[in-house]
Amino acid sequence: MDPNRIIQALKGTIDPNLRIAAENELNQSYKIINFAPTLLQIIMSEQVEFPVRQAAAIYLKNMVSQYWQDREPCVGEVVFPFNIHENDRQQIRDHIVEAIIRSPESLRAQLTVCLRIIIKHDFPGRWTAVVDKISLYLQSQNTSGWYGSLLALYQLVKTYEYRKADERQPLLAAMQIFLPRIQQLISQLLVDGTIFSVLVQKQILKVFHALVQYSLPLQLICNTVMTQWMEVFRSTMDRDVPAETLEVDEDDRPELAWWKCKKWAMRILTRLFERYGSPGNVTQDYSEFADFFLKTYAVGIQQVLLKVVDQHRQRHYVTPRVLQLCLNYLSQSLSHSLTWKQIKPHMQTICQEVIFPLMCYKDEDERLWLEDPYEYVRMKFNLYDDHALPVTAAQSLLCKAARKRRQVLPQMMEFCHHTLMDPSADPRRKDGALHCIGVLADLLLKKQAYREQMELMLQNYVFPLLNSPSCYLRARSCWMLHCFSLLRFHDEVALRNAVELVKQDLLDDKEMPVKVEAAIALQTLVSNQEQAKLYIRPYIRPVMQELLHVIRKTENDDLTNVIQKMICVYNQEMARIAWRCAQNLVSDIFTRVLQSEEYEENEDKTVMALGLLSTIDTILTVMEDHKEVTQQLEGICLQSFTRRFCPWRSALTCQTISPQMWQLLGVLYEVFQHDCFDYFTDMMPLLHNYVTVDTDMLLSNPKHLEVIYSMCKKVLTADAGEDAECHAAKLLEVIILQCRGRGIDQVVPLFVEAALERLMRGVKSNELRTICLQVAIAALYYNPALLVHTMDNMQFPNSPQPVTTHFINQWMNDTEFFLGLHDRKMCIIGLSVLMELPSRPAALQAVAGQIVPSILLLFLGLKHLQTSRLINKPHLLAHAGAQDEDQNEEIPSDEDEVNENRDAVHQRSSTTAGRGGDDEDDDEDDYWEDDGFEGTPLEEYSTSLDYDNGEDEYEFFTCALLRIQTADTAWYQSEEERRLHRSLSSREVFAVSQTKKKDQTSCSDLNLVSLQSTDSDPFRFKACQQKQVRQDCEQELTC
Repeated sequence: MDPNRIIQALKGTIDPNLRIAAENELNQSYKIINFAPTLLQIIMSEQVEFPVRQAAAIYLKNMVSQYWQDREPCVGEVVFPFNIHENDRQQIRDHIVEAIIRSPESLRAQLTVCLRIIIKHDFPGRWTAVVDKISLYLQSQNTSGWYGSLLALYQLVKTYEYRKADERQPLLAAMQIFLPRIQQLISQLLVDGTIFSVLVQKQILKVFHALVQYSLPLQLICNTVMTQWMEVFRSTMDRDVPAETLEVDEDDRPELAWWKCKKWAMRILTRLFERYGSPGNVTQDYSEFADFFLKTYAVGIQQVLLKVVDQHRQRHYVTPRVLQLCLNYLSQSLSHSLTWKQIKPHMQTICQEVIFPLMCYKDEDERLWLEDPYEYVRMKFNLYDDHALPVTAAQSLLCKAARKRRQVLPQMMEFCHHTLMDPSADPRRKDGALHCIGVLADLLLKKQAYREQMELMLQNYVFPLLNSPSCYLRARSCWMLHCFSLLRFHDEVALRNAVELVKQDLLDDKEMPVKVEAAIALQTLVSNQEQAKLYIRPYIRPVMQELLHVIRKTENDDLTNVIQKMICVYNQEMARIAWRCAQNLVSDIFTRVLQSEEYEENEDKTVMALGLLSTIDTILTVMEDHKEVTQQLEGICLQSFTRRFCPWRSALTCQTISPQMWQLLGVLYEVFQHDCFDYFTDMMPLLHNYVTVDTDMLLSNPKHLEVIYSMCKKVLTADAGEDAECHAAKLLEVIILQCRGRGIDQVVPLFVEAALERLMRGVKSNELRTICLQVAIAALYYNPALLVHTMDNMQFPNSPQPVTTHFINQWMNDTEFFLGLHDRKMCIIGLSVLMELPSRPAALQAVAGQIVPSILLLFLGLKHLQTSRLINKPHLLAHAGAQDEDQNEEIPSDEDEVNENRDAVHQRSSTTAGRGGDDEDDDEDDYWEDDGFEGTPLEEYSTSLDYDNGEDEYEFFTCALLRIQTADTAWYQSEEERRLHRSLSSREVFAVSQTKKKDQTSCSDLNLVSLQSTDSDPFRFKACQQKQVRQDCEQELTC
């Protein structure tokens, strides 16, 4: 491959006049053998112009990303897709580590991405030599290779960072070589403060962090090794940063290597303490290490961190991220008496001189408010950045200390009270005092002594500040009413004043951050105070108009939630203004968000757009009983929504579907064709409505079913992900059940084939496997003969057994995985139909003895589910009413906080291990836990089977048994010979259904033997059978 030709083409991509021709040249050449290695040579060549080398690095990264992994032809295709040739791969593997070492920083960024992808696909199978490559440069005394080789090692460790422990063996084998070397290297470099040395130290710390982030390899890091590393972390945090760094602009200091070293050391220390070193709060694997960590390291490390926090207190510079991590470590220390005793003498100082100043309004807040109030709003409500802010860590530390350790709360409340009482206090300190009290609101409302004083505190110190000349105090006061919106006001006048003042700030204040806080406070007061709803009702129109104005100006997603909740509270009043609200949301705000230049790149804009759509959906849902309003809203939505957001219009089709909405089905199909699977799950509610709300119209035009089937088929045959596949299979099941008896015999075989073909390709999740089975079960319920005929004529490649056999065996093996009400009911009805097949396949004869135990297990599951739901409701009500109880979570100074849930898990697992022979009991208990009591997410898509007038599964089963006893006496009696002559407990039935091998049980398990077919009244006989089934299920439940 001629390098000059590629260089000229890459150079052309930089020139706008030559770009198209150059890209065409590269697109014609990239499949030629030796093209990719030539790109790497160009990147490494110092004789080539740097922009060309950059272009080559980007092109190589894109090639490796797309074409390194071996790819097979798609279903139905015979031509293999392009992959980088193995000879080219080997050349790249041989030289890429060296390329990373020799290249400047901007090229390394592209090359390390390439290396990560190569390691992901080739290590250890095809490329164990990468360990030797990295080790060669790390072991060398030539320092120039250290940093680049550490970057390469970092890619290796990052590849395995989140893998399960048993999948990390290749990495751990490699780290047996690397870990001692990098520990030796960083220990030698700690005394060297040069920039190169500190950069190498930083990279070593990043490697160690990635190694222990998700799991701690104790077989690799013994106590002796950990002690060596802990000394490294301690020294890194304890050493001073060079004085010349103070000459750097404060905004740029966090990027300096010295502070980054401290940041990564703190990230490691915090992670070790929180995840592995906190006794009583770790998994059993780490309990021994946790005891060792706490006793050996925690106090010494904490002493150093208290020094760092004190430096911040004395106004010495500490980066925000390092301070935040130090506060997080101290927060974890509160849980243990050993570390708490060291913090306790300093806690009041930390609260008043470290935490409190962080909570106050600052100069940078003032600058941002004045320069860009909309950016101030965005920053204050940005949850994505919140976790890394010192103020967030300060709030967490204060809340935990006040909740867990005695005297912290009284001292802090007294301090805040004095600050608020002081008429000469700086307004910013008053803001800090209110901020501290607000973050403690949940705790204060749980303690009677404070709860009774909160109403007076609000009247004395918060209400007056709602009219303060300081805009930030007005905003803080609104926020305080938001925090204490659950307080039970004894004085109705006080509540009225609160609502009136907040409403006034929303409608009349000139500062946008104040309006935003007032809007949120008003909504929480209305939601939590019944009287507040009455006060606002006369003003709902101007309030809603102002909310729309604020949303339009700020594009704040929290306010879309405010509008949604206000709509739900004032649904009757909304009928008069719903059209105008929707018009503003769609035509003005929503369209402007979509058309903004940064929409595609800015995640906040996308979240905002989704919030607006959810708000519009709420309006449609609330207004669905007002037909004239719904028609107006439909026109707005159909005219203004973009193609991309068609899926969210399901609220327009919940009760009736207009001709215009039926036309939307074609547009929906176009969206699907364009964006394929990205929005299928979002389309599902609308598609479900098309099937269930207006079935007559669905069947009146064959094109409707064809469009829906085509979408489901495409999702099930391509790599759409199991979530989308579950939704597609569910939609097919819904159609079959909804159209039972409506003459869709010609499409049912297509539905079954699509579902079973996906089942045959291998399924990871139980949910997808059962929903694919349910499509065929629904077809069995629709027309048993049609399903049998369809499966008999069906053949899949790589399937050694007939489709019918595979389906029946898979079904019987998976009956325990049918969860929720609908799935269990569907399975019971399907098994009942299966028993009645006039011509039973051989596969069915082989599993005949498993059918009734499986059905009984499903009945018991239904009973457990229904009972648990009834039991849980009063439990929730009792929990909600517990506000008035005085709750104390404080820990005595000489005790540790213990995670009781985790202890219970430890105790259970150890008990199980000691019991040895009780595994079957544990399995049975597991079946009735969690998932067994929960419905499935897909159950929200109801079918005709789930309606009140739908099929009764108890009646269906008992009728099936009666018909078999009458019509097929030979089979029924042959089964009867294999019955047990006693009733099985639920535990025994579970064991039978688990093994699936014992064919000793059948119909008499339900005590139906005592009911004779000679009863004089057959109707009474059938009713007795139904009642008997229900009673037996209840009896098994109590067992």
